[in-house]
Amino acid sequence: MARRPLPRILSSSSASITRSREIARTAADSATDVLHPLITVVRGLRRLAAAGRRAWAATPKDRRGPAVFLAAALVLVVALIPYGPLLVLITVMAAAAWKGRQHTPAPGPGEAEKDRLRAVYEALVPHFSVAEDPDPLFTHGGEWDKAFPEYAFDDGRLVRLLVRYPAYFADGDASSRARVEQLLHAKSGRGREYHFAWDEEGNQLLMTVLPALSTAIAAQRFVTAPGETVLGFTDAGAVQRTVPVTEGDRTYNAPPVIWRTGPRSTEPHLLAVGHPGSGTTSLLRSIALQALQYGDVVIVEGSGTGEYACLTGRDGVLAVECSVAGALASLEWAAHETERRLIAANRARQAGHPAPEDTKRPLWILLDRPSVFGHLAAADGRPDPQQLLQVPLRHGRAANVTVVVAEQFDTVEALSETVRSHTRARVVLGPSAPGQVESVLGEPPHTTPTRDAPPGRGYARLGAGPVMRLQVPATPDPYDDATSEAHRQAVTDLLPERLDMPEARSGEQPRIQPPAQEPEPVSAEG
Repeated sequence: MARRPLPRILSSSSASITRSREIARTAADSATDVLHPLITVVRGLRRLAAAGRRAWAATPKDRRGPAVFLAAALVLVVALIPYGPLLVLITVMAAAAWKGRQHTPAPGPGEAEKDRLRAVYEALVPHFSVAEDPDPLFTHGGEWDKAFPEYAFDDGRLVRLLVRYPAYFADGDASSRARVEQLLHAKSGRGREYHFAWDEEGNQLLMTVLPALSTAIAAQRFVTAPGETVLGFTDAGAVQRTVPVTEGDRTYNAPPVIWRTGPRSTEPHLLAVGHPGSGTTSLLRSIALQALQYGDVVIVEGSGTGEYACLTGRDGVLAVECSVAGALASLEWAAHETERRLIAANRARQAGHPAPEDTKRPLWILLDRPSVFGHLAAADGRPDPQQLLQVPLRHGRAANVTVVVAEQFDTVEALSETVRSHTRARVVLGPSAPGQVESVLGEPPHTTPTRDAPPGRGYARLGAGPVMRLQVPATPDPYDDATSEAHRQAVTDLLPERLDMPEARSGEQPRIQPPAQEPEPVSAEG
């Protein structure tokens, strides 16, 4: 069937309509180009007015009167200045033009980034959806841009992701949160540390990639007060204090993890747990170098590898013991010394005098792997050296006695109940599972531990505080051949002077002898 041509009237009218639309569009574009500065200024004035209304609403009512008086005074001064109103008008127009400019929108995600976000969205569907939800936010084949309002990529990998989840999700359950965190960690890429911030009130989860902590900070004199010890360094937002550190040829401020000891400390003793080669011995060596600046140190080494040989015979180092007999003698002396300090301070307090000076000098007891001595002592028919730690652990805070214990994960069960209950400051070093970290610190970390962690990398928790990432300053054994010259020199510069003692010259270790007489007990009546 042949197609009939349109009537002449209709064809001519449609052509005129099309021509009229083109003329109107051209006129509108020309008017927009001509009036673009005016449109920009009007848009800027509207934004400035909105900002002024918000500022006025945020101003307290008791300050609105003085604000109005100040504004009126400024208007009067401007009106009296020659060309004042003209200058104000020019300034306002310039500010409106700057405020009303069009912002270039950020480029959207590419196809590969969209596929990655879609994969993360599909993986979260079983966790954030139920069959009874009439309008589910997470559904297979749904819109992922509604669930992910914010995201950022770096070289095609997620570095920031904000997840909106439904209100019925059990975000208060630790296991449910751990499953979601593990899923996001797997889908976003392994080998990096992710931080998860849960907003239970807003039903949002923010995942960010944490930068790696610096491993180039070596042992040095930190700017701290007496009774403060730098365990290591953490993220900038985790603490509210910084200390100057020297890294190579530059000096900058780094956020430290400060552990406070002494009579007013709530965490007077510390427990460090890790795997072999995780850096617990370096942590004890760093603590010893800082403690020798203000106090005395007794070191009991259970590994027997001579990691603390550089401290033998130094000023302030009372003993470095590696045998069962020496460990028992040193810990027995420490227990008697704690009792003596308590009795002396008690007598001075009852007499109305200040505490003696010999009771104010801090005494540090550092034990590296004491469980080894427990096995050797049991085989030799001797008591466990950990039994001698009851007095320093229970009464050490009042006597300025601090106990630091380092143990490995495979033998942490051999620690006595007294050691585990009185060491409220905890440190976990080395690659470990979240369950292992929680078993030591009492709370799981808010980040994902990496498999390949450098020595000294881990987590720290002081009492009931939050779990923080930690990087211990590099404090290697200066007598180790594998130590770099820079780190060896850094540790050597911090060592105290060597005492000119016959034992030190002959190569024998100075041995602490327990007091010959027991201290007299003090009755309740004084």
